[in-house]
Amino acid sequence: MPAATESLVDREDLRHKIDGRLAQVLEDQSLVLAEISTDAAPLIDAWGQMLRGGKRLRAAFCYWSWRSHGAPADSPELANIIGVGAALELFQAAALFHDDVMDKSDTRRGEPTAHRAFARRHVDAGWPGDADQFGLSTAILLGDLSLISSEEEFLRAVSALPADRAAPARDIFTRMRTEVTVGQYLDIHAQMQPWDGDFVGDERRAREIIRSKTARYSVECPITLGATLAGASADQVAACSAFGMPLGEAFQLRDDLLGVFGDPSTTGKPAGDDLREGKRTLLMIRTMRALDPAGRAELVAALGRPDLSDSEVAQIQEVVRASGAVEEIEELITSLSTQAFEALDAAHLPQPASDTLVALARAAVERHA
Repeated sequence: MPAATESLVDREDLRHKIDGRLAQVLEDQSLVLAEISTDAAPLIDAWGQMLRGGKRLRAAFCYWSWRSHGAPADSPELANIIGVGAALELFQAAALFHDDVMDKSDTRRGEPTAHRAFARRHVDAGWPGDADQFGLSTAILLGDLSLISSEEEFLRAVSALPADRAAPARDIFTRMRTEVTVGQYLDIHAQMQPWDGDFVGDERRAREIIRSKTARYSVECPITLGATLAGASADQVAACSAFGMPLGEAFQLRDDLLGVFGDPSTTGKPAGDDLREGKRTLLMIRTMRALDPAGRAELVAALGRPDLSDSEVAQIQEVVRASGAVEEIEELITSLSTQAFEALDAAHLPQPASDTLVALARAAVERHA
């Protein structure tokens, strides 16, 4: 993560507080798993590895929205907000475990993904049966464990808060998880569609996926959660959505660019990973639209091939650049970011807390990892 973003997340010792709460959750869960069986110990190790690598942006958006809506740093409800932030990070971990399985990803943050690591464990131990299936099954169960803990942590965090804040916060949290799950289905459904020249339909689907799978749970929902937990009015929460949704879209579009052109030393994934997975992003849709039929057919044949060489990836990258799609996506990121910041300015949130919220928002769309 860029140093500037790290500094923002570290303000008011937020990262340390979130990490401390997550460490406590893992310690509690390790005791539960140990009571069940000593054979379950590797699950805690893999779970901890996933949780340790997060940027904590979701927790930070929630916290700084809470602060920006009038909550003081020394509020007696601070521990509750930290708990909600931890619940968001646990949900993120669950989504990543499952996402890596569905995307058949080999690495996450520079390390083998959980399903690959457990498949290797199977091979190294000389166990009978299908090593890959063992890895896939274990990663799914790890995601389920993190999802269960996310629910438990959220309920623990809001249980002591007034009902007029806890109830709407739970509604946001529940809807967020439903949208992400449906968004993931829409993503794999879109991958199955043929490249038949229906670019209007392709773009509609891509934007729906961006909004449901990433924009809401990465940005909008954490921000509206923080505002709701601070006791914000309905109009203030609506203003958070007007800011958070376009910012969340810009966040995902930046991620799409990094998935094709990102530096592996900062993204933690091989260069062109999205090309090998054949992700139908808005970037690739705009590229396809710009190509002639022959060029389109060549690109369709290459996308989704896990054995693409580095030189083949470089060739596709050049096709994407030459199509003008990168400039189009950058322009869309700028447009969405402008829309978001205009909405935030219109909300007239008090400084200096809102200054950090603004800085976090800029870091989210200007990042390189």
